[in-house]
Amino acid sequence: MLKFGELFRIVLGGLAAFLLAGCQTGPSSLSPSTTTYYVHPAANASPSASAHPAASATPVTNPAPPVVLAEPPTVVPPPLQVAPTIELPLSEPASITTPPPTANALAWPSNWVNAWIALDSWCQFNGLPKPQQLTSGLEATYQLNTTNGLFILRMGSHAAQFSGMEFLFGFAPKLIRGLPYIHALDARKTLQPLLAETRTIARSNRTVVIDPGHGGKDVGARSCINGEYEKQYTLDCARRLQRRLEGSGWTVILTRTNDVYVSLADRVALADKVNADLFLSLHFNSGNGNVTLTGLETYCLTPSGMPSHLLRTDGDDPRQQHPNNAFDDQNFQLASRLHRRVLTASGSVDRGVRRARFMGVLRGQSRPAVLIEGGYLTNPTDAQRISTSEFRQGIAEGVAQALE
Repeated sequence: MLKFGELFRIVLGGLAAFLLAGCQTGPSSLSPSTTTYYVHPAANASPSASAHPAASATPVTNPAPPVVLAEPPTVVPPPLQVAPTIELPLSEPASITTPPPTANALAWPSNWVNAWIALDSWCQFNGLPKPQQLTSGLEATYQLNTTNGLFILRMGSHAAQFSGMEFLFGFAPKLIRGLPYIHALDARKTLQPLLAETRTIARSNRTVVIDPGHGGKDVGARSCINGEYEKQYTLDCARRLQRRLEGSGWTVILTRTNDVYVSLADRVALADKVNADLFLSLHFNSGNGNVTLTGLETYCLTPSGMPSHLLRTDGDDPRQQHPNNAFDDQNFQLASRLHRRVLTASGSVDRGVRRARFMGVLRGQSRPAVLIEGGYLTNPTDAQRISTSEFRQGIAEGVAQALE
C-alpha cells in the first residue's frame, strides 16, 4: 500500500503536468485588437517574388498579407539589465560650428549593450546639458537640447520628436527608479545618428538609383477617388525627381522607365551594377480598409536586435542581419533628412521616420537605402492631393533639396 506522502507526490505531479500542458495552448502572438496597416508589395516581398499575385489581361489589386504596427517581439524581450549611471570626463561644450561627438569618436561604454541607459548618462557621454523635464508622472516628457536639434521624448511612448519631426524608437523609453532611461540600441542606432547627422553622400560624381515602386502586373494600391494605380503615380514622381536631380549634377538611374514588371532582386542588382551611392524607392500607401490613415512615412531597414515598427503577420526576427544593416547610421540620417524636406515641400501629415525588416528592396542594398510612402491612396484627402501634378512635384522638390 502506498504511503500518504508518496500518494500526495503522485497526485501533485499529475496536476503539475496537466497545468503545464495547458500553458502551451495560448492565443497567437498577434493580438486580434492590434491595428492592421498595409504597406506595398514591391517593398514588402522577398527579392525573389512580387507580393502581388500575377495578373494577365486585367490588373489585380489583391492585397498583400497585412502588416501590423509592432510591439517588441517576444523573441527579444526588453532586457532587464540596467546600466549603472557612470561618471565620464565632461567634454567642452560643442560650438554651433563643431559637429557633436559621436559614438565612433568616443569609446562606447562596454556596459551599454543590451541594457537600459540613464538618459542623463547618455547626455553626459555626448557633452550635452542634462535632460530638461517638461511634464511629470508615468508619462513624463523630457527635452534634450543639442547643437543639431531639439529632442522631445515621452516615457512609455515609441513616438518622439526631433526638431519638430516625428521618429519612432525601437523600445519605448521608461522610468526606472523615477529616472528616464532609454534602450542601448536606441541610444546607439537612433539618437546617436540624429545627434551626429552629417552629409553621407559626396557632392560630386554622385549616382542615385530611383525606384518607382510596382509596375506591370504589380499595380500597387488603387486610388479611392479615380481608380488610378500606384504604379502610375510612382513612375511620374520618379521622372520628375530624375529631371530635378540631373539638374543638380546627379547621375540618375531608374529601375523602370515604363509600365513593366521588375522583380525586387533585379532592382537591387541594378544598384549594384551601376555602383550607386544611394537607393531611393518611391511608393504611395494603402490603409488596407482604414480610410482615416493619412500622411507621409519614410522607412529604412531595422537594425539587428531591434524590433520593427511594421511587420508581416508571419512575424519579425530581430536576430536577422542583412547586407544593408552595414549602413544603419547612414540610413537613419538619410531617411530623417528626406522626411523633413518632403514634409515641408508637400505639406503632408507627419507619420514619422520608421523602420521595417521585411522590405526586400532595402535588405540587400550595399549602400544607404530609403523607402518613401508619399501618402495614402485609400484616404480621400491624400488621394486627391496625390492625383495633382503639383503635389508629386512637391515630393520631387523635397527629395532633391535633401540631397543637395
